Amino acid sequence: MKILIVEDEPNIASFEKLELEHEGYTVTLAQTGREALTIFEKSLNDNTEEPFSIVLLDIMLPELNGIEVLRRIRKLSQIPVVLVTARGETFDKVNGLDAGADDYIAKPFAIEELLARIRSVLRRSSSSEAGRANSPSPSQLITFDRLTLNPASYEVFIDQTLVALTKTEFLLLKCLLCHQGEVLSRTEIINEVWGEDHYIDENSVDVYVRYLRTKIDEVFNVSYITTVRGAGYTIRKPSNV
Repeated sequence: MKILIVEDEPNIASFEKLELEHEGYTVTLAQTGREALTIFEKSLNDNTEEPFSIVLLDIMLPELNGIEVLRRIRKLSQIPVVLVTARGETFDKVNGLDAGADDYIAKPFAIEELLARIRSVLRRSSSSEAGRANSPSPSQLITFDRLTLNPASYEVFIDQTLVALTKTEFLLLKCLLCHQGEVLSRTEIINEVWGEDHYIDENSVDVYVRYLRTKIDEVFNVSYITTVRGAGYTIRKPSNV
């Protein structure tokens, strides 16, 4: 299994490479954002090479920062990406998750934690691929009031207008729609959207609910996602419907 490590600090990169190779992974290193994109794009076009299974991506990089690298990777692939952040950089974590990261880990970290996160992300990715292979037909679209969600294409429409959502926003909306009428705690949402062995904090749920409200409620003049104080969130049709 191949891992692309994007890290500009030689000592950290060498440490990660040594430990991951000891665990049986094949590791490729990149020191800059542009180098990482060049290596990744080449891997997509080279049928003779084993493709990368996961990217371990530092945020603070020369030439192109990790968030921009992630955005460009997401235009090409849904490969699992774990961001490496400086401890306490909440802004970077949120922006990284919004850009499509699957998880994040803060420096300094123990190799055991890194390995656990890699295994967790790869498990979720395998489950997601299996789900897409058995994705529902158009007759199994999820509909709710003016909203239609297509689990097969990761598309959401309101009154036939496409709503541009990130992967995480889509999964959060799908979670709420699959539990219509139920109040889900933040922990329950995290377990369903990110996985039970994830390291996401509860504040991230609030951030993504705010994103959905900005893109759906405010744009289309509806009020679907309801906050139940002290309990969590639910999705309900507007009372005037």
